[in-house]
Amino acid sequence: MPFVTTLSLSSGDRPALDDVVSSIKSMASRKGVEIKGPQTPPPERYVAPQQKSLHPDGDRFADWSFSVYTRTMRIVGHDEFARDATQREFPDGVHVEVDVEQVTGAGRA
Repeated sequence: MPFVTTLSLSSGDRPALDDVVSSIKSMASRKGVEIKGPQTPPPERYVAPQQKSLHPDGDRFADWSFSVYTRTMRIVGHDEFARDATQREFPDGVHVEVDVEQVTGAGRA
């Protein structure tokens, strides 16, 4: 029964995220591993209001906004490659979540 490893990578730094994804994809192509993805959902946009200035006129700072980009990739089987891909060093700004699921065939318990 094969394992399906799902990598969810997210970052506010889109170029760093794209570099990590392309690195994993090129490593997979060199080893003959087929990766499904990356799926690219729309970025999540966050807005954080800033506190008022201490200046007497009471002007506010503009709200601080930022985007978080996400890429999801699936590796079916190839457990050793999946282990290598998840144990590598990632840049500080890239957050990685790994989900491993064992898939059973149809009609099997």
